[in-house]
Amino acid sequence: MTAVIKGSFTGGCQCGALRYRATARRDDAHICHCRMCQKAVGGLFAAFVGVPDKSFTWTRGHPAVFMSSDTTERGFCANCGTPVFCRYVMDDYLDINIATLDDPSAVSPARQIGNESRLPYVDVLHRLPGRETTTETSAPDLARQIAASNHQHPDHDTDHWTPHPKQR
Repeated sequence: MTAVIKGSFTGGCQCGALRYRATARRDDAHICHCRMCQKAVGGLFAAFVGVPDKSFTWTRGHPAVFMSSDTTERGFCANCGTPVFCRYVMDDYLDINIATLDDPSAVSPARQIGNESRLPYVDVLHRLPGRETTTETSAPDLARQIAASNHQHPDHDTDHWTPHPKQR
């Protein structure tokens, strides 16, 4: 049986049109490698933490929803496209995308599922060379330009939200 851990946390989409708060989470945070999750998040895998419905509240906005199957809905921001959650419609909880938490380091995945679709190079990603984004060498001024024109919502609740005028 999956245990529920009490504790408050917040999160939201990249632009800030969606914000949420939860007061509990399940102890089954996981990575999903299935092809449906790969496509839904546009990444090599999805990382989720289960949140009971009764402990979850949208504090700003409401997500757009795509039914990726007859049993699965996926919530995302209609403004910026951030994938925020996955839900099996028969369950009483939703799986929040860990990357949308204000502090994603607060939840560590404990298991992996969908391993039949795990990409073979995922297991060696930690061995690839890396660098900070502030040392971008292909375009020296890129990091500075991005920082100076950042339209991303901060990783905390704010009193208001106004979309950037260039949002389409």
